[in-house]
Amino acid sequence: MYWESLERGFSRELSKKIMVFIMVDSLGEKAEVTEKSKNGQKRSLIEELPKIVEKGKREAQKILDGLSKSQRITLQTNELVLPTKAIGGLTKFTGQAVKTQENNEFLNRLIYGDNLLAMQALLAGDPETGLPSMRGKIDLIYIDPPFDSKADYRTKIHLPSVDIEQKPSVIEQFAYSDTWKDGTKSYLEMLVPRLVLMRELLSEQGFLYVHIDWHIGHYVKVIIDDIFGKDNFRNEVIVRRIKKNVQEYDTVKQINYGHDTILFYSKNQDARFKPFQRHNERQERWHSFEAAGYRGGMDYELFGFKPRQGNHWRWSKDRADGAIKTGMLRPNPNTGKPEYKVEASESEVRDTIWEDITAYSFQFNYQTEKNEDLLDLILEHSSSSNSVIADFFAGSGTTGAVAEKLGRKWIMCDLGKPACMITRKRLIDQDAKPFLYQSIGDYQKEQFERSQFKRIGDLAHVVLNLYGALPFPMRDGTPNNLGYIKQSKTLVYVDSPTRVTGYATLKRAQELRGSFMGGWEKIIVLGWNFETDIGRIIESLNDDKLEVLVIPPDLLERLKHKADYETLIKEGKVKFSSLQYLSVKPIRKKASDESQDELEIELENYVLLSPDALPLDKDDKEKLEKVIEEDPLSLIEYWSIDPDYDGEVFRSKWQDYRENHEDNQKVDRKAKLVVPRKNGKRRVCVKAVDVFGFESAAVQEVS
Repeated sequence: MYWESLERGFSRELSKKIMVFIMVDSLGEKAEVTEKSKNGQKRSLIEELPKIVEKGKREAQKILDGLSKSQRITLQTNELVLPTKAIGGLTKFTGQAVKTQENNEFLNRLIYGDNLLAMQALLAGDPETGLPSMRGKIDLIYIDPPFDSKADYRTKIHLPSVDIEQKPSVIEQFAYSDTWKDGTKSYLEMLVPRLVLMRELLSEQGFLYVHIDWHIGHYVKVIIDDIFGKDNFRNEVIVRRIKKNVQEYDTVKQINYGHDTILFYSKNQDARFKPFQRHNERQERWHSFEAAGYRGGMDYELFGFKPRQGNHWRWSKDRADGAIKTGMLRPNPNTGKPEYKVEASESEVRDTIWEDITAYSFQFNYQTEKNEDLLDLILEHSSSSNSVIADFFAGSGTTGAVAEKLGRKWIMCDLGKPACMITRKRLIDQDAKPFLYQSIGDYQKEQFERSQFKRIGDLAHVVLNLYGALPFPMRDGTPNNLGYIKQSKTLVYVDSPTRVTGYATLKRAQELRGSFMGGWEKIIVLGWNFETDIGRIIESLNDDKLEVLVIPPDLLERLKHKADYETLIKEGKVKFSSLQYLSVKPIRKKASDESQDELEIELENYVLLSPDALPLDKDDKEKLEKVIEEDPLSLIEYWSIDPDYDGEVFRSKWQDYRENHEDNQKVDRKAKLVVPRKNGKRRVCVKAVDVFGFESAAVQEVS
């Protein structure tokens, strides 16, 4: 009877919540339909443009107004990378020395996450890493926003015995569906607030390059004209792309397109840059001194000639007289007409047709990878050695890689984990200066604050129901984040999206299991964010009646975007997965010399999330299960070591990754590091990233 009354109470309370949630959802949906329609007809994009710009500017202004709030968005440092990639050879026997952190005034940074949130954090500043507000401090921004609504962004993953294809993560899919849900209109709505924030980040002498193609370039130009000012438009640059082969067709719908467009803007009209050059060796030559167009005072007599009517001489009379004395100006030996000397040169000034440079490259097997020559040209002529360069759609990291080679400072951001991994390895490969790998701090907290839930308790009840548990009725003394599984003695605890689940949370859960309402046989903890060494914490508790599961990171996105609450429950597609878990063999230490020790660190095992929680097709899930069974460590894409972990910032002082080896299939599973001797205990932290982008860590103390 007690359980039945509980369930009846639950049903009444949750029904009210669901009805309110669905009513709010429906009202929003109805308003959106009304906005799209006029007299039953869809508005044209030209009619929509003013509203798109106005809406985007309002969104950007709201962000700018909130920068001074105490709860502003911050950046969370996942890794301070001091590039020291595994080099094998004798170091496998003698150990590899690690780098010490340099005292850089500015640390370059690679940011994983929504670029709108990243720009908010950059505008607000990041005191923990010594980054002041970047408002007005970035000198050049190059962006290559996605402009193909039909592109397939699957990632092919090569494992030792099989290949599988990974779909974009659900967070990426939602961002992507947001961008294209209403076609070009949605794309432009995505772009406007970001362009406004980019303008705020640019210095007064700053430049913006927007790489785009024929699909939406004309609309984007109109929008940037409005945000940056039409007078600040500098050029439209045409850059060659690889052409499709259409020779096998008798008829076609389009002329074969062979170029992309780069829209080039400055923040204000006073900004200057070096003339763009191209290699073109030319011998010394003489050129006609006469130029088209009339200019007053420039039609004086020279060597017995005057310019033809409507033309003028190129230089003033004083300059011409001086050039005659230095031999730079003479009468043509045959005609006697004035001509001036053009010195031999190895280059010439470029125009806006860059047919000698291809926009794309295939060095890192990334779908939209840009050519380093293209970025080298842009950065070399539009920035200086002290400039800060930014790319908020970083992709394979070409912008940062080129900025690094040219000695510029850089900031990059991308929403894709595969993109961030490629970029991280690329920078380590070229022995870049130390850089930060960061993510949006309190990402789930930010998503919660932007969601339709006003109270964490309401969200906890929704999570419980999606998991298949029943919340307890609201009563004094009953936690609103607790539920139970029907006809069992299993308690379910939902942690807050604003908290990090760790030792304290799990101890609290154990206490509730033993004391709440007379005690329970088992407790399940559902968490959003976890402490770095959560695997070690779970292992140390050694409690088989305590289970820890991950709430899907995209859940708030699904609820935010009207993925009908009831439909989610009926379809049962919300998967709560176990944590990925890395284990390391006991670390061995021995003296290397009088002042240094050698640490031998070896990976032991890796437990992946359930394949059901991964964005894979059925066949690929079966292939993956076989790999997990036979060789789980082959799933490690990248691992790194901090031999002196302080519990706060992970300083990556040694790295290895699959492409660092000839077969490109496996990482080295053992590392020997030579480190300065340390009195007392040393905490060693090992981080690993699997082929799907999931991170895990293990911490050991070495006495």
